[in-house]
Amino acid sequence: MTGTHITYAHVLNGPDKGRAITEEEMRHVLKDDTLGWVHIDGNHPDAEAWIGEHLDYLDPQAVEALVDRASRPRLTRLGDGLMIILRAINFNEGADPEDMISLRIWADAHRIVTVSLRRVRAIERLDARLSLGEGPETTGAFLVTLIEDLTGKIGDFQTDLDAKAEALEEQIIAESGDHLRGEVVNLRLQVIAARRFLGPQRDVIRAIAESDNPVIDAETHREIEEEALKMTRIVEDLDELRDQAMILREELSGQLSDRLNRNMFVMSVVSVIFLPLGFLTGLFGVNVGGMPGVNDGDAFYWLVGWLSLLVGILVFFLWRVRWIRFSRRRR
Repeated sequence: MTGTHITYAHVLNGPDKGRAITEEEMRHVLKDDTLGWVHIDGNHPDAEAWIGEHLDYLDPQAVEALVDRASRPRLTRLGDGLMIILRAINFNEGADPEDMISLRIWADAHRIVTVSLRRVRAIERLDARLSLGEGPETTGAFLVTLIEDLTGKIGDFQTDLDAKAEALEEQIIAESGDHLRGEVVNLRLQVIAARRFLGPQRDVIRAIAESDNPVIDAETHREIEEEALKMTRIVEDLDELRDQAMILREELSGQLSDRLNRNMFVMSVVSVIFLPLGFLTGLFGVNVGGMPGVNDGDAFYWLVGWLSLLVGILVFFLWRVRWIRFSRRRR
């Protein structure tokens, strides 16, 4: 490509099917009856100007949506074309998968324009297939191929979250630890972030399947409807995962509460035993006249004996009211 803002450009049908073309060729293909596809790097400084100059024949709303940096999944029919915004799992290095990438698509019978701000692996795989001459030849087939790829990777991500939740549940049952709280919180954040976009994306895919646009033929309807059903199951599973994460958090909170209650109980038992002892030893330690046993050489031993007896009485009392128990060792 002569312009780095154009990442990929291919002819999709005719004798040159799958051939990668230059920017100059793409300008002509986008305006004639040959079906062409161009993918544009939305972060490039020339991208917005190029779209405004060479796609000015599109509906202004479509042009605006292609360059809009803040977008949620949606479908808009403009004339004979479809303006589609979808989200893709983020597989870029150092990124969180749930930080999903916005993919904007203009599709009509003669041209397909896609724009993203970051690398989209589904677009890269589509380019590789077209280069091998194995890619779609119609707009409907292009949409099916792209949506199938996006939905498949979203399903893999949801499966990974399921496995993570099951592993956390086993750990929480087997052990208790503060480190698990952070993992549960991270799981909840991942589910919430993904659910934020995948709910609208499910609705968009269903709307595409139900569209009466000319580029959506009967076979395309059927295949995209299948992807809509898959996305519905994914969203339902994410809702269940969100509930499961809430239950896991409540279980951890219950474990923490039980641990605090046990500690408070131990402190209560210790207090019942040692508060009377502390009172008596403090009382007999008062350095004033008239204290009993001051002139008796055995008074200290008497005091220790009476205190030991008091401890025994208190322990017996706590045992009777079942505050403490003595376990018997089994032979």
